[in-house]
Amino acid sequence: MSVATAAPPATPPARSKAARTRWSQRLSANVSSAGLNVAVLALTLAWIVPTLGLLINSFRPGGAFNTSGWWTALAPPFNFTLDSYRAVLGASDLAPSFFNSFMITIPATIIPTAVAAFAAYAFSWMRFWGRDWIFLALVGLLAVPLQVTFIPLLTLAVHMGLTSGNNFFGLNAGFLAVWIAHTGYGLPFAIYLLANFFRVLPQDLFESAEIDGAGPVTVFFRLVLPLSVPAIASLVIFQFLWVWNDLLVALIYVGGTPEVAPLTVTLTNLVGGLGQHIEYLTAAAFVSMVVPLIVFFALRRYFVRGILAGSVKG
Repeated sequence: MSVATAAPPATPPARSKAARTRWSQRLSANVSSAGLNVAVLALTLAWIVPTLGLLINSFRPGGAFNTSGWWTALAPPFNFTLDSYRAVLGASDLAPSFFNSFMITIPATIIPTAVAAFAAYAFSWMRFWGRDWIFLALVGLLAVPLQVTFIPLLTLAVHMGLTSGNNFFGLNAGFLAVWIAHTGYGLPFAIYLLANFFRVLPQDLFESAEIDGAGPVTVFFRLVLPLSVPAIASLVIFQFLWVWNDLLVALIYVGGTPEVAPLTVTLTNLVGGLGQHIEYLTAAAFVSMVVPLIVFFALRRYFVRGILAGSVKG
């Protein structure tokens, strides 16, 4: 009787060089993706943690954040209060300040956006002498600090009577001055952003419109503007946030009197000259944040496409 011997186990075939290369590439891609995710998470936490601390401090009693960190408020006994929000919302000048902020922000957003759209279209699709050099000089204005313009522009505004003590066709002239100032400050970036977006629009579309007899004005209003809604919406977000949160420009051109002071000036005045009631600033920061958040979430679907305007296409 013979005993059958078991066959030796089959050895796995040697992994080919191509398979090892693919495995190495996949491993490298996974490591790179993991590293990118960790970096993004770290940057996100770096932005969120201070904001979270500010939010928690806004509900703590006055002066508590001077003696202990905000994270200590998360452990019992909890001692949260709404006193800071009551003081901010109960300020007598809060409602006029909201109105003044809208009076400054809405025109100071619409005017530069409209002017920048016309200028960006000209720089992108119209031929004229010195176009590239003028555009280069305009973009170079982004590097000019605002502070160097305050004295000459304010002197010019005083000579023209555009101060808060004067009226211009029934409107406080200080508002007109701050509209002009914000328009000048915002135009370089606005034109640069929109021009980059306009330049990537299909050239065949413009050629077809010219063959059909459409002039530059018709092309601008019928083709360019409808196709450029993402870029215009992102520009509106940037400009609105900058003007709404501005303190220095509004304080210089409009002033700090209750009749014309915007929300940023009024909330700053809640803190006394010797630094008392500094805890009100934490609550005031979130009160002033409400309107910008509404604007951002209303236009958020256009934001990413707008900020990627002019990027390299694959």
